[in-house]
Amino acid sequence: MSIDFGNDIYEEPIVAKTFLEEDAGEVSLRPKTLKDYIGQEKAKQNLAIFIEAARKRTEPLDHVLLHGPPGLGKTTLAGIIAQEMGVNIRITSGPAIEKPGDLAALLTNLGENDILFVDEIHRLNRSVEEILYPAMEDYALDIIVGKGPSANSIRLDLPKFTLIGATTRAGQLSAPLRDRFGVTLRLELYRPEELALIVKRSAGILSVPIEDDGAMEIARRSRGTPRIANRMLRRVRDFAQVKADGTITMPVANEALCALEIDHLGLDPIDRRMLKAIIDNYGGGPVGLETLAATIGEEAVTLEDVYEPYLMQLGFLTRTPRGRCVTPKAYTHLGLVIPGGADAPEQLTL
Repeated sequence: MSIDFGNDIYEEPIVAKTFLEEDAGEVSLRPKTLKDYIGQEKAKQNLAIFIEAARKRTEPLDHVLLHGPPGLGKTTLAGIIAQEMGVNIRITSGPAIEKPGDLAALLTNLGENDILFVDEIHRLNRSVEEILYPAMEDYALDIIVGKGPSANSIRLDLPKFTLIGATTRAGQLSAPLRDRFGVTLRLELYRPEELALIVKRSAGILSVPIEDDGAMEIARRSRGTPRIANRMLRRVRDFAQVKADGTITMPVANEALCALEIDHLGLDPIDRRMLKAIIDNYGGGPVGLETLAATIGEEAVTLEDVYEPYLMQLGFLTRTPRGRCVTPKAYTHLGLVIPGGADAPEQLTL
């Protein structure tokens, strides 16, 4: 679909009516209802009430903001909301909507009560964001047609819709946009027990025999993230089929994950390289994020969003005004001498 605004023709951005193409490998593992969605109990309970109330009023659900670390199920939850509401969902991302006309084409193509899911919504262009304000509040678009003295403003009425925004960096959302979301849900990292249930459910869908202790072994090393748990399950399945009888047991899971250099707490080579760089090069810290990123050859935003949250949750890393510091717990885990303290165990196996 294209829309002619004055002298410019804006093409509708690439969107998906269900799930993004790169998610195709995980579609079969995604739960379709709130009942099947494991974990995030508080968010799930509140969401169930909001959905039921909106259905009783035959109104669209209020705009929803989902935020939290990557891989916790924000896209999955958006699909579940559409399923529970009985409406269509269209999926796009912040960087894909480059111009106001792109957003206009997308919104005018929605049906009544449909859901528009925008991933990485904090990366929306500011000019696009300005167009979104009246769309969210008044279900209307204000469009400027023409240029100079002959320019004219017209208002396009939109069908009532629900915007679901997902972001890993809620702090980067502008206050006017954040305030227009009626429902804000933060997704937290999962407990190993919850991840074990997810692993067993996914194994059942993949027709992979798995024992309880094998599922728990994968869950313990999954950094509290379902996406990582499902990815590990697939790799452990490969080891089980090639080097065992096809059943995932704790010894098989342990052997597979050790081969992938993922230790018993879920730390991978980059986690350990990050901690050792702070210890070896900077005496345990403090060291600035940009300096650390340059030292180990990774992007600063990757370290901040992907690796730091889990290391801080484990108590291995702290943030100070002067930079990042490694804690004694990290020295012990890595088998290193704690400065000014007793020797740590000689070596901890993966």
